[in-house]
Amino acid sequence: MKIVVLDGYTENPGDLSWSGMEQLGEVTVYDRTPAELIVERIGDAEVIYTNKTPVSRSTLEACPAIKYIGVLATGYNVVDVEAAKEKGVLVSNIPSYGTEAVAQFTIALLLELCHHIGDHSQCVMQGAWTRSEDFCFWNYPLTELAGKTMGIIGFGRIGQATAKIAQALGMNILACSRSKDNSLESETCRYADLDCLLMNSDVISLHCPLLPETRGIINKDNIAKMKDNVMILNSSRGPLIVEEDLMEALNSGKVGGAAVDVISVEPMKADNPLLRAKNCIITPHIAWAPKETRQRLMDIAVNNLKSYIEGQPGNVVNK
Repeated sequence: MKIVVLDGYTENPGDLSWSGMEQLGEVTVYDRTPAELIVERIGDAEVIYTNKTPVSRSTLEACPAIKYIGVLATGYNVVDVEAAKEKGVLVSNIPSYGTEAVAQFTIALLLELCHHIGDHSQCVMQGAWTRSEDFCFWNYPLTELAGKTMGIIGFGRIGQATAKIAQALGMNILACSRSKDNSLESETCRYADLDCLLMNSDVISLHCPLLPETRGIINKDNIAKMKDNVMILNSSRGPLIVEEDLMEALNSGKVGGAAVDVISVEPMKADNPLLRAKNCIITPHIAWAPKETRQRLMDIAVNNLKSYIEGQPGNVVNK
């Protein structure tokens, strides 16, 4: 069985092993595959893996040997799943591999907004403390989280994991979700509709999927409903935010700070409005990327293929 990995570098830049996959077939791994080489590199492979390299209807038509597509991520919009279904090609993804890592990273973004630890450390390294007339100094307002309210839009696995850490810091939770599990409610956590969440949250964290109804959910109209000096976090999907509107709200001071790990177009473009925003922390889509998390992703990807070979496919997204 020929197996081609179209863009393996992000998942495995060299600190993991492809050996589990190599036990299942003849594996060729490409770090990255430009659009013009996709068909050529797939060739007569029966199994392909992709992270962000698109697999379109035309690619499927040009590569009729494909029987199985493994997506090295949870989101699978890079694959034309309907075309794959029509051609009898099974597509699987990797759900739930990064819940704890993304929740941890979300709180790290929040704590950085509250304390600007990186900036203060850099100032010290540049000599600001040795020149100080006082025993301490701070260049940004410092924020205590205990007693404040975090609004979580999207209360699935990652939203719930984020809530647990926030509650451990003494925060109260307002959760907005398409579905409700009343057993999750407590003295410090309750469900709320979107407007209630927007009006009463000191911190708003996005953990919802990108759907027509959630695209641009952080926009000028919804920002106007928020508390002054609110903090906004996004480690979910970039297009949930209208970036021009958030930039204007940050620069006007309506929004006190934002920290995002995802952007509307990735890699980020040089003209992205958030690059012109005050008090905005941007990281390059790395919440999912601890080694432990990527190893879990690799293990699930291998198990998905094993299950397919054994005739009991799992994590199928185009049944």
